[in-house]
Amino acid sequence: MGKKRKERIIPREQAVFGLDARGHWQHVEQGRFENPRIIAYFHSCIRKDEHGYHLVQDHAGIREKVYFPCEDTALFVFDVIKGDDVVLVLNTGRREPLRPRKLFIRDDVLYTRLGEHRVRFTENALVRMADLLEFDGDESTFVRVRGRRYRIPEEPREPAP
Repeated sequence: MGKKRKERIIPREQAVFGLDARGHWQHVEQGRFENPRIIAYFHSCIRKDEHGYHLVQDHAGIREKVYFPCEDTALFVFDVIKGDDVVLVLNTGRREPLRPRKLFIRDDVLYTRLGEHRVRFTENALVRMADLLEFDGDESTFVRVRGRRYRIPEEPREPAP
């Protein structure tokens, strides 16, 4: 039987960093993170459990979980790769195929659903998707993928917890 790893939990209220609504890491005192390697590392460590989104890292036999605040969501589409299929590249490094029926708009922001996760498109990802988006006179938005046109529904804002 293996040794149980010690776990150190930092609650959201004690975290000294968080994610803003655009997917940028922010330190409470020093502002926006600038080092691209640290930013990429933080994004790659995002996980979710029953208590919410957190960063997890193992060092010296201890698993540290830091629950962090986020203004909107912890998951973002950072890039869009277009080929035969459209692939979404998330801030975590994960790649997911675009599923048009999972897209929705809330407060003029484009999102997709991946299981229980709500994923926000960054401005860069929207620019990359621009040629796939269509708009009509009644303010409806559509995405065209593989020759099919899908309406993107608008959803109301979720109530605050």
